[in-house]
Amino acid sequence: MTREEFKSLFDEHFEPLRNFIYYKCGDAELATDIAQDTFMKLWEKQPDKRPKELIGLLYKMAKDAFVSKYRRSKIEQEYVMKPPDNTNEQSPEEELAYKELKGTYEKALKKMPDKQREVFLLSRMDELKYHEIADRLELSVKAVEKRMKNALQFLRTALTVQ
Repeated sequence: MTREEFKSLFDEHFEPLRNFIYYKCGDAELATDIAQDTFMKLWEKQPDKRPKELIGLLYKMAKDAFVSKYRRSKIEQEYVMKPPDNTNEQSPEEELAYKELKGTYEKALKKMPDKQREVFLLSRMDELKYHEIADRLELSVKAVEKRMKNALQFLRTALTVQ
């Protein structure tokens, strides 16, 4: 489709397409946005049909876009109307236990050998994979695996002994 054909199609069918969507949603801005988006998508696709054959496709695309926006807004409204989930609130005992465990964990990390701690933190905090840690520290992957195994054993022992 040439630029002139597209411009002609746009000039001739933009307003009726916008009205079609407006009658469905009652929102002039939304109808205008959907109509513009529909023409943009049509231009990007560059179908190999004559402009007269594209009119039905335009209306189908616009209707699909409207339905999609409607569903999305319905989901958003349901989410907004849903009461907040307070099941994650912790009791004072749970908070105290968490703080104690966190303190023990931090102490164990300080006592952990440097090489093990470095590998452990790169894996858990920086979320690096073993081969990435090996590249960064110029080690073999097996060495990284062994240090991680030792670090986990160290932590397991430190956290259970308290």
